[in-house]
Amino acid sequence: MAAPVLRLGAAAPGVLALPSAQPAADTLYAPRGVFFGDDLCVVADSGNHRVLIWHGRPTRDGEPADVVLGQPDVTREGPCANGTDARRGLHLPCGVAVIGGRLVVADAWNHRVLVWDDPPQHDFAAPDLVLGQPDAESVEPNAGGEPTATTLHWPYGFDLVDGVFWIADTGNRRVLGWDGLPEPGQPARYLLGQDDFETRDENRGRDVGHGTYRWPHDVTGASDRLLVADAGDHRVVGWDGHPRPERDFDLLLGQDDVAKGSEWPYSAPGDRTTRFPYAVSFDAGRLAAADTANNRVLVWDDLPRSGVGVPASRVLGQRDFDGAGENRWDAIRDDTLCWPYGLHLRVDTLAVADSGNNRVVVWDLAAETEPSPAGSEAYGLLQGASPFRTP
Repeated sequence: MAAPVLRLGAAAPGVLALPSAQPAADTLYAPRGVFFGDDLCVVADSGNHRVLIWHGRPTRDGEPADVVLGQPDVTREGPCANGTDARRGLHLPCGVAVIGGRLVVADAWNHRVLVWDDPPQHDFAAPDLVLGQPDAESVEPNAGGEPTATTLHWPYGFDLVDGVFWIADTGNRRVLGWDGLPEPGQPARYLLGQDDFETRDENRGRDVGHGTYRWPHDVTGASDRLLVADAGDHRVVGWDGHPRPERDFDLLLGQDDVAKGSEWPYSAPGDRTTRFPYAVSFDAGRLAAADTANNRVLVWDDLPRSGVGVPASRVLGQRDFDGAGENRWDAIRDDTLCWPYGLHLRVDTLAVADSGNNRVVVWDLAAETEPSPAGSEAYGLLQGASPFRTP
């Protein structure tokens, strides 16, 4: 089993635990995003409506952050309000990353994506760019109107893939793409999941299938591969080559049929199904997916370019593929998970925003260790999979 090597935020006490009553530089509350670079760590501390930055990769458990964004200092919490406060405030930030040296944050419930030209060195720094809103003070869904090629509604995840900047515009049930990081007010060039930029129908207003999304929540990829976590349809979809223009999926994970969006809450999940996969991260041919409601992370060590219902190579957070319980129905331990929500994979290092445990756990996928003790994890017998059929 892969070994967790670092924990930020809450400890693993071996019993149930509650979040801190007041935020601090070393605490987290329901984090939903993480970036773990060579010399920088960024965490979306979503429940505290802030982003924490460590300049220099953290090396010890519980290390405090250096910088806070979204709040005047590390002891404050709460979402920003309309108007002046919105310039520097955040409301449920989720996706975070450093792209080309610039810090990018999905300020989800302010319906915008924020960009800092450099990762800030001081608290409460204002962003340099605001995407999805007409100005830095506006925070309404779709800028207070209907969706267009420049507006956003609950953007949760994003990535730069082969020169295209993709945003999972979750509330509009679509994925938007630009050639490079866009300027404010620049309309998207690429559209996935809707027939035009003015509609936001769930699953395109029809049954689940190719090109439909219920909750596209995250985007990842590399070179000529793109993958989308369609959390609401309990699946991850992908293309061999970029879908420009949009075309049928080449890869389907989490379901055994492109016409299915089923949730399987009462059976052992196995190595082929997912339940609310909220995050995906791809690097060096390996894919990690946060199988959030099954309280685990699935890893495909050599992801194929096409296929249906491809089994995962291994599982983190559970003893085996049949486990699905929060903290394995036992207690918080170093290697258990409770609603993992955000991921950042780089070669063998995987950082997981372990939202329900109020922490970030960093795993070394190349290390082997014995799992910690756990309680009963069995959920029942895995149901047989039906053959794939194209609708």
